[in-house]
Formats: sequence, structure tokens, C-alpha cells
Amino acid sequence: MTNYFLVNAHIHSPYSFSSFTGLEQAFEMAVNEDIKVLGINDFYVTEGYDEFTELARKYRVFPLYNIEFIALSKDLQEKGIRVNDPNNPGRTYLCGKGLNYPSDLKGKELKMLENVRYESQRQIVEMLEKLDVLLIEKGLNFVLTYEEVHRRFARLLVRERHIAQALRHAIFERYPDDAQRSETLQKIYDGTPSAVNINDAAAVENEIRNNLLKAGKKAFVPEDEKAFLSIESARRIIIEAGGIPCYPVLLDDASGKMTEFEALRESLHKSLVDWNIYCIELIPQRNKLEMLEPFVRYFCEKGFAVTFGTEHNAPGLTPLTPRCSGNQPLPDFLQQVNYEGACLIAAHQYLKTQGKLGFMDENGKARPSQRSYLTQLGDEVIRKELRIEN
Repeated sequence: MTNYFLVNAHIHSPYSFSSFTGLEQAFEMAVNEDIKVLGINDFYVTEGYDEFTELARKYRVFPLYNIEFIALSKDLQEKGIRVNDPNNPGRTYLCGKGLNYPSDLKGKELKMLENVRYESQRQIVEMLEKLDVLLIEKGLNFVLTYEEVHRRFARLLVRERHIAQALRHAIFERYPDDAQRSETLQKIYDGTPSAVNINDAAAVENEIRNNLLKAGKKAFVPEDEKAFLSIESARRIIIEAGGIPCYPVLLDDASGKMTEFEALRESLHKSLVDWNIYCIELIPQRNKLEMLEPFVRYFCEKGFAVTFGTEHNAPGLTPLTPRCSGNQPLPDFLQQVNYEGACLIAAHQYLKTQGKLGFMDENGKARPSQRSYLTQLGDEVIRKELRIEN
């Protein structure tokens, strides 16, 4: 395959938390940036799939149906090994790629997913209760309820970022000028002045989150172990939902450092094979090109499917086209890799609708030997769906 289309395989929608005002905005941006393949990738939920499908048809963009989980390895946690969460040892993000649509998850796997959703919302309720105590202590004449935050800011699950968004809105709606708003934030921050531009909504919400909702802060509530799946449970849910288990790679941070789990790509490769994971995904805006390219080449040579995305899981809207840190464009090789990874997922989705095996066999084992065939089939599926000639 020598021709590729632009792909963003990982965006979050307003059904979890998103930079987008609505899903349609993401598709408008995709058309403007000539992105032909887009993957929804919400935490714990697939409820956005219907709207995502309708918009994909409207804008002639090929849809990938994905999901994301936060799992916990107690063994790695006890050893102090950070996986792909830079701040919490043992905590492990896992994605499912190319899930069945419509979703048909049932049985014990559906129950596990429902329990995790419940626990995540219980933690949010407790965080709001602690935040309300703080607001009352500071003499402010308002509180935030779960019902209000859910109604105004969330489509489905309320997440930590929704709390920050709701608090900023509450302050800005009650205080008409910038001086009052800054003064209120300083009061909430125990006398520490806000360090961001008060008119930069994304910066204010990020500051609220960092100052009030993170570990050690006044409204923080630690997650109960029941809020986490084991890595194997998350993998099992993904497979039962028809998807491909995928490991999201952090790679290098702004200072060039990597987590202990990812520091040696050979050991990372071995661990992923032990987990029966043959698909990885990166968010290139975190990474320097000189780190990203050889890393991707290594895993491609090992038979892995590789995709890229942008997440769009934080306040502030950035372009949809994946780029490396410093706004450096991806070279053709990486664009090709991204498209081929998307083709494999597209073929997997297509074959599953035909009642056939995709990238996973009947026992939930990956089939890396099928990568070339699935890549070619997926290219045909995408071009046919979008009515694009070879």
C-alpha cells in the first residue's frame, strides 16, 4: 500500500469529556483538515456510537469504534513501577479498538463495566461534597450538586474535568468582572493568587483541577480499588465487546523521560506479548519526532498495529491532525503507519459484522500474521465506504 489517508484514531467525545462543544464540531474539523478516518475513544462508555455513526455518514468520514479503560496492576503498584500513567504506579490505561457496533456486551463483562461506572460516579459525588464544604468555609454563597453538574455539563458520566468546568462557570456567572473572579479563585486557593489569564477558560479549568482536585488537594478523593479493573478484566471486556486490546504508549515526556514500564522497548514488547496485546497507540503531540519514529519502526517490525490520535480530552481546542511536540508534522512513514493501523481496525470491524474472525481468533488471541491481509482489506473497506477510487 503506497497511498494513505489522514487518520485520527483517538478522540474523546462529550459522552465522557471532550474539548469539543459537540461531536459535530469534531467532524467539521475533520473535513477541514482532510481527515478521512476518525476514532471515538470514550472512557467506559459506547453511548456516543449512534451519534458518531450518523455524523460519519453525513460528513463522509470513516468511523472507528473504540473505548478506554483505566486498569490497575497491584503487582506493578507494589513495586512502584509506573506504566502509562506518569503519576500513579501500577495504573494502566488500556483501549479497545474496533468494537462491535451496535454494542452487544452482556453477561459478567457488562456487569464489570457497570460496576466500574458506578464506582467512578461515587468518587465524583464525594469530591463534590468535599468541594462544597470548601466553598461554604470560604463564605461563598453557592455549592455544586452532582445533579446540576451532570445536567449542565455531562452527556453521560461526570468526570473530574466536569467539576472544574462547573466551578469556573459558577464563579463567572456570579461575579461580573475579572477582578472579582480572580479574587474568588484566590480565596478558594487559600490565598494563593491565580497564575493564569482569567479570560483563558481552558487555563482556569486546568488550574482549578490542579489546585483542588488532584492528589493531596482539598477536594481530592482517592479512588477505591473497586473503581479499577484488573488488566486481564479490561482485556476480557474488550474482547467480549468484539474489539482489539490496545496499549496506549506515553513514550517521552516534555523533559525526555519515560516511565519505568516503557523505558526499555524490548521489555515493553515482551510485557505486551505476555498480555496478548499486539496493538499500540500514541498521542504524538507528547513526543519528540526523534523518539517517536524509531520506537514505531521497532513495533512495526514486531508485527504490531500502530495508530495515532490527539485525545482532545482536556479544555482548549487544538487541531485534529496528529503532530509531534513542537507542532512538528508527522513524516510520510508515520502517516502511512497510522493509516495502515486504521485499515486493520476497519477490516476487523467489517469482518466481525460478517460473523468472521478479524484480528482476534475465537479464543481472544491476536493474529499478527494476518496484519498484511487485514491492512489491505481495510483499505478496500474504507475506500468503498467513502466512495473513493484507488
